[in-house]
Amino acid sequence: MLEINFLPFPVLKTKRLLLRQVNKNDANTILSLRSNDEVMKYIPRPYLKTKEDALELIAMFDDKIENGIGINWGICFPDEPEKIIGIIGHYRLKPEHFRAEVGYMIFPEYNGKGIVSEALQKVVEYGFKEMKLHSLEAILDPENKGSEKVLLKNGFVKEGHLIENEYYEGRFLDSMIYSLLNNS
Repeated sequence: MLEINFLPFPVLKTKRLLLRQVNKNDANTILSLRSNDEVMKYIPRPYLKTKEDALELIAMFDDKIENGIGINWGICFPDEPEKIIGIIGHYRLKPEHFRAEVGYMIFPEYNGKGIVSEALQKVVEYGFKEMKLHSLEAILDPENKGSEKVLLKNGFVKEGHLIENEYYEGRFLDSMIYSLLNNS
């Protein structure tokens, strides 16, 4: 089984982006992100309603990092490191299977600019090289064509379409599972 340690926190850099730890100073941005109708359209999770909700989510991120069970990065531009435009991370780790689930969200005004794809490439690289994962998965709403496009562009393959496998807010939802193997 994998032994994962995210301390000290790994700051990642790409050609255009800085991926850094989310902190309590980001609470208003996280609140705005997780209460945005367009961002949350395909994410069956409760909206954040208050700054305290955002602080609780950030505390959960910190707890996962400290306990080696998950890691999230704030997506920023290097010239504005205090301004998060999205988040990305390895949300559900399955160390006994050398596998993790990746997930991401970004403010709508940054969609279609290759930002999520660029951040995902770096997070995938970190998962395979540093965390020593064998595979990654991404679970998404079948209607989320933008996310599907990002995953396919980055080498993920569709593993399955689960019919009404999740119940949220009074209705059953389908999920699609995409995966990527570490072939290095």
